[in-house]
Amino acid sequence: MPVTPPDSPILREAVTRALGEDRGPMDITSMAVVPEGAQASARIFAKEPCTLAGLVVAVRTFNEEDPSLSLRETSEDGAQLQKGATVLEIRGNARSILTAERTALNFIQQLSGVATRTRQFVDAVAATRCRILDTRKTAPAQRHLQKYAVRCGGGTNHRMGLYDMVMMKDNHLALMGPGSTWAHAVERCRNLAPETKIEIEADTLEQVALLAQLPIDRILLDNMTNEQMTEAVRIIAGRCETEASGNMTLERVPSVAATGVDFISVGALTHSVTAIDFSLELVPL
Repeated sequence: MPVTPPDSPILREAVTRALGEDRGPMDITSMAVVPEGAQASARIFAKEPCTLAGLVVAVRTFNEEDPSLSLRETSEDGAQLQKGATVLEIRGNARSILTAERTALNFIQQLSGVATRTRQFVDAVAATRCRILDTRKTAPAQRHLQKYAVRCGGGTNHRMGLYDMVMMKDNHLALMGPGSTWAHAVERCRNLAPETKIEIEADTLEQVALLAQLPIDRILLDNMTNEQMTEAVRIIAGRCETEASGNMTLERVPSVAATGVDFISVGALTHSVTAIDFSLELVPL
């Protein structure tokens, strides 16, 4: 099933900024070397197996550079690609194709890297009901696109930012002042944003037992052992959701999921991803 991409203003802004920083006032090489009316056909293809993400952004990039270009998508974001698979065919002004090439490839390569890594984590816990979450550890100004790529890989988005979910840690409680408790903090959050989900971090089982008594939506089990998480799930007993976080590797997540937690959050989906190799092949007409 296709994944809903970021809305048009977000795509437009990302593409405009990326094209602008690459092209600047002009593509000097293409303007000097390629005849003004030259036509070409081209295709973008994967040079290694991957999960595709960013095709919608690449299409937007070519459209932004030259609306007269003819584009044909031969795949869709979220698809599993084999080496050599073509994802986009382009036909039209050769200068335009060359000018938009690198920006379009950058989007597809980076976002497919996120989607591919996410798919690996999702597959690793497929035998359980646990879901893989992303985090806010994203490239600046690329969050909506990277979180879209996570969805393309089968992952689930955590909060988009500081505004759409409460996440409280020890520092928040400490700054409330002497005598403040988590119950006071929860009450303040409910008063400010009654419909917003509340998550609170716990790094000991004692904290878990305390937080499980509060009207909150999720407890974050931070840097706990698998044994501790198993006990935490037992203590919470379904009264709220559970999320495991901290040093989550591809090798470890199957055993973490087996503890019974509802979610595992993985910063590595976005903060240290390896780009997938794509290329554009051009033929003069």
